[in-house]
Amino acid sequence: MKVLIINGSPRKDGNTSLAIKEAEKVFLKNGVETEVVEVGTKDIRGCIACCSCYKTGKCVFDDIVNETAEKFQKADAFIVATPVYYASANGTLISFLDRLFYSSHFDKTMKVGAGIAVARRGGTSATFDEINKYFTISGMPVASSQYWNSVHGRDKGEAAQDLEGLQTVRTLAENVTFLIKSIALGKEKYGLPQKESRISTNFIK
Repeated sequence: MKVLIINGSPRKDGNTSLAIKEAEKVFLKNGVETEVVEVGTKDIRGCIACCSCYKTGKCVFDDIVNETAEKFQKADAFIVATPVYYASANGTLISFLDRLFYSSHFDKTMKVGAGIAVARRGGTSATFDEINKYFTISGMPVASSQYWNSVHGRDKGEAAQDLEGLQTVRTLAENVTFLIKSIALGKEKYGLPQKESRISTNFIK
């Protein structure tokens, strides 16, 4: 079992990293492998809707997005953690996720998804919803916790004081572990859900 974790923070060892490490402790305890990909300081441009990926199976901009796509395909769960900027995820992270989900055409059905938002005060629930939309358009079950997945802290290390937030992250990691193990058993016994041929319509037609 493997969980791929995306860190969208540009701050090294900041509060987002602290939240991720709290989840990693739980995965380690449960024998689940983790890998963290740092994207917050990368120079990642946004999608230009060239649709080249439909011919090549990868993004036309050959950078960390294509590298991560290979890891994503092999992972059982995909967690995105981000600081909150203007009630939204880090803009670099959004560019990364837009291109990653649009250009990677492998089947993501039943890969478990989860988001974690870290903020000084507000905007976490909007950011949490924003991240979850990538999962729910991809057939990925969204793991939940005892509260919305948010951790609070401004200065470096301050999130360590948010005991409820850290407990929420630990509970999330336990639930992700349970889900990926349960889904693996379900796939072995029943296989993946059957899919209809895709119907795609435009609102003006």
